[in-house]
Amino acid sequence: MDTIEKASKSAHEAVDKVASATNQAAETLGEKGNQLKNDEQQLMENCRSYVRDNPITSLGIAAAAGFLLSRVLSGR
Repeated sequence: MDTIEKASKSAHEAVDKVASATNQAAETLGEKGNQLKNDEQQLMENCRSYVRDNPITSLGIAAAAGFLLSRVLSGR
């Protein structure tokens, strides 16, 4: 019986270690997700500011990007 108890204890410890590692990974991913969301919001605010400050340049960039995108997607 002693061997079964040792094996059971070892299995429980292994499961606890895996659960702990999984929780740490989930927390890290959550933190990185929040960081990416914050970075995205900052980038969008920077873009809005640029468009507000440079409307004509922004319109030119948008027209050029649209033209290039249409040429690439047309397949000709």
